[in-house]
Amino acid sequence: MSEGGVSARHVGVVGLAVMGENLALNIARNGFPIAVYNRTDTRTKEFMAERAQGQNVQPGYTIEEFVKSLERPRRIIVMVKAGAPVDAVISELSPLLEEGDIIVDGGNSFFLDTERRAKESESKPFDFVGMGVSGGEEGALWGPSLMPGGPAKAYEILEPMLTAIAAKTEFGACVTHCGPGGAGHYVKMVHNGIEYGDMQLIAETYDIMKRALGMSPAEMADVFGRWNQGKLASFLIEITAKVLSTKDAVTGEPLVEKILDAAEQKGTGRWTSQNALDLGTPIPVIDAAVFARSISSFKARRVGASKILTGPESTLAAGDDEKKRLIGVLEDALYVAKISSYAQGMALLRAASDAYSYGLNLSELARIWTGGCIIRAKLLEPIMTAYRNNPALDNLLLAPEFVDTVNSASNACREAVVLARMHGLPCPAMSAALDYIDSYRTERLPANLIQAQRDYFGAHTYKRIDTPGVFHANWDTGEAEEIQG
Repeated sequence: MSEGGVSARHVGVVGLAVMGENLALNIARNGFPIAVYNRTDTRTKEFMAERAQGQNVQPGYTIEEFVKSLERPRRIIVMVKAGAPVDAVISELSPLLEEGDIIVDGGNSFFLDTERRAKESESKPFDFVGMGVSGGEEGALWGPSLMPGGPAKAYEILEPMLTAIAAKTEFGACVTHCGPGGAGHYVKMVHNGIEYGDMQLIAETYDIMKRALGMSPAEMADVFGRWNQGKLASFLIEITAKVLSTKDAVTGEPLVEKILDAAEQKGTGRWTSQNALDLGTPIPVIDAAVFARSISSFKARRVGASKILTGPESTLAAGDDEKKRLIGVLEDALYVAKISSYAQGMALLRAASDAYSYGLNLSELARIWTGGCIIRAKLLEPIMTAYRNNPALDNLLLAPEFVDTVNSASNACREAVVLARMHGLPCPAMSAALDYIDSYRTERLPANLIQAQRDYFGAHTYKRIDTPGVFHANWDTGEAEEIQG
């Protein structure tokens, strides 16, 4: 029992913005008595008077009162803005905690910040867990995909509650222990990077339909709705159909056409690209998606440039039969581009697992993404199977589950890119997906010329295909000599 004769709370949530509120209600609905605390009393009082009314939720109006209300070991989920606010909450909680207590950061923290916090917690009595939470507001309330990292012993304590509140699919609860340190937030970061790629590929497909095929939003909504019944079935395809069919309440016209074409980003996609560069692992689709959002923000500059720079005329020559064929081409192109994108994301996860000793189980990660999260898709089922059948799989493109599709559908991607180019439409992500496949399947790339150039101007040396060793050439005379060491 805690003070005042009220039963001790199983878990506490700090931070009552929408995600914190919804997660708290999810926990309470699943039978776990919960305490909540927010830095401002008014927010806590509003929550208790409105959404938490009648729920098994106990408020704490001071941090001390909140901590005292929790059963041991204390489980505290921090749902505040990433960065300094997380450190501030940890500093406030730290002197009040005891051996075996657990702090869980459920925000979108950068994984290296999580690594630092995990290291700092080693000298403290509590364990620190960084946990990715995906699914947005609805997911937090009704079942998110959860990606906790940190000490395995802490996960064992948290597991019953996390399993109860996570999304459920035919493959189980969408939660797993990702690995030590910052593994959970790293996995969430890459999840978000894949999400960026997915959204950009869909946007480019929409642009081709609109500007090359002359389709209306209603026509496109029907196509995306049909696609959501087949191999492209996913949350993002589903909501795209809904978005395209939504009318503006003011004008009665398609709402999507009234929205400014400048996409924002919170940074997780950019973090993914930066880390991929650090690890030397190419993720060109995600990179393209990040840069596409950046250039979309140059709205005024683009408007000005559109009056100066010219491109091909977007003349429509496709009849109904040809348009129907091209829609089929775009379906195959989008599917194979998504396979390429996921192959890149999974390759980055493998590289990070090796570099940071995370021990990531790629099949398990695909499994917990089958529900609750933004990238949940039918495509994840064969990805899960591919890595379960071969945990050492070098690249998803080579998996038996995908080889035939990649070989047969790559030409559809090629035709989609050509169609976009003929109409002067940018398709950086679709093109990057195809380039990744074409590069990966090419036995001899032109990097031999780059190596020769590097040796010419900087004596950076090169290797030969016919003789072992390291060489440098006198390019004026064409004489090569082996470099020792």
